Amino acid sequence: MYTLTQLEELEKFYKTQLLKDTVPFWFPKSFDHEDGGFLLMRDQDGSLIDDDKAVWIQGRATWLLATLYNTVEPKQEWLDGAKLGYDFIQKHCFDTDGQMFFHVTKNGEAIRKRRYYFSETFAVIAFAAYAKASGSQEAAEQARAIFGKCIQYASGEIKLAPKFTDTRPSKGIGTPMIMINTAQQLRDTIGDPRCDEAISTWIKEIETNFVKHDLKVVMEQVSPKGEIIDHIDGRTLNPGHAIEGAWFILHEAQYRNNDPKLIELGCQMLDYMWERGWDKEFGGILYFRDLYNKPVQEYWQDMKFWWPQNETIIATLLAYLLTGNEKYADMHQKIHHYGYEKFHDQKHGEWFGYLHRDGSIAQTAKGNLFKGPFHLPRQEWYCWTILKNFLKDKNES
Repeated sequence: MYTLTQLEELEKFYKTQLLKDTVPFWFPKSFDHEDGGFLLMRDQDGSLIDDDKAVWIQGRATWLLATLYNTVEPKQEWLDGAKLGYDFIQKHCFDTDGQMFFHVTKNGEAIRKRRYYFSETFAVIAFAAYAKASGSQEAAEQARAIFGKCIQYASGEIKLAPKFTDTRPSKGIGTPMIMINTAQQLRDTIGDPRCDEAISTWIKEIETNFVKHDLKVVMEQVSPKGEIIDHIDGRTLNPGHAIEGAWFILHEAQYRNNDPKLIELGCQMLDYMWERGWDKEFGGILYFRDLYNKPVQEYWQDMKFWWPQNETIIATLLAYLLTGNEKYADMHQKIHHYGYEKFHDQKHGEWFGYLHRDGSIAQTAKGNLFKGPFHLPRQEWYCWTILKNFLKDKNES
C-alpha cells in the first residue's frame, strides 16, 4: 500500500529522474545540426559509437522533445530539437512508394526498409506532437495522412511484402497494440475523429484473439482465427510486450471515465503476464517465455532488457491508481526497485539496455538501432503525469 506521502515522493522522483538524469544524457548533445535529426547510438558515457540513424528512434525522439515542450515547459531548445527531427524525417525517411525506411546514414541515405510499418506509427505521434508544439498545419495534416495509411496497413487493405509463406499463417499482437497507442497519442495532441472507434476495434481484437483466460496468458501471435499455433514460434510469449498493451488499455479505461470492463481487461493482462514474466529468483521481467514452459528458441530468452521493465513500471502503477488494489502497489515497488537498482547508471545517467538474467551488465550501449530516448523517458514522464493528476484530484476532493 502506498501512502499519499509515498506517492508524492514517487512523483518527485520520476520528475527529477526525467529532467535531471535521463533527458540531459541525450540532449542537447545528440542534436545533429549538420545533417538534421539526432545522433543517438551512444555508449555508457554518452560517446558516439555509430552515426547511423534508426528512423523509428528519430520519430520517438521527436515525439519526446515535442511532448516535453507541450506538457512540461515551452523550452525553445526542445522545440528546436523537435524541428530537427521532424525536418529530417520528412526530408530523408520516406521512400518513393510512400513507405518509410528503417535505417539511414547520418545524412539520410537509405540503408534498409523493414516489412512492417512501425517507423510510420512513430512518425504519426512525432508529427502530431510537433504540430501541437509548433502550430504547423502541414505537420498535422501529415500525421493524420500517415495514420490513415497505417490503418490501411493494419487492415490489410494495403499489402506489405510478406516475411513468411502462407504455409502457417499467423498474426501478432504488435499491430493492434501499437495502433492503440498511436491513435491515443494522435487524439491527445491534435485530434482525429477516427481514433475512438479504431481504438475500440483494436482492443476487441486483443481481447478476442490474444487474451486466453483459460490458460491465463496473453499470446504474442496466434492463427488468423485466434487459435494457438503449437510450434516454437507460436508458443513464444513476450511478457513485456503484453504488459505494454495492458497499460495502453488501462490508459483507455481512464480516458473513458474509468471504464470498469477495460480496467478489468487491462489488469487481467497484467496479472497473467506478471506471473509468466517476473523472475522469482533474480527479479525483473524476463524477455521470452514458452506457453507450456518448454525451451524457447531465442538465445536471449532469459535476459533482462530495459524496456519491459519500463512498461511494467507504468502498468503496475496505473493499475494501482485505478483500482487501489494493494497487490499492484507491491508489484510496482518490486519492479521499480529492480529497474532503478540494476539498470540505472548513477555515474553517467540513463539506463543500460541489456542485462544477463542475474542482473549483471551484458553490454554498455545506451543507444543503438533499437534503444534510444523513448521507453525510459516515456515511463518517467507518464508516471510523473498520472501521479500529479491523481494527487491533484485527491487534494481537491
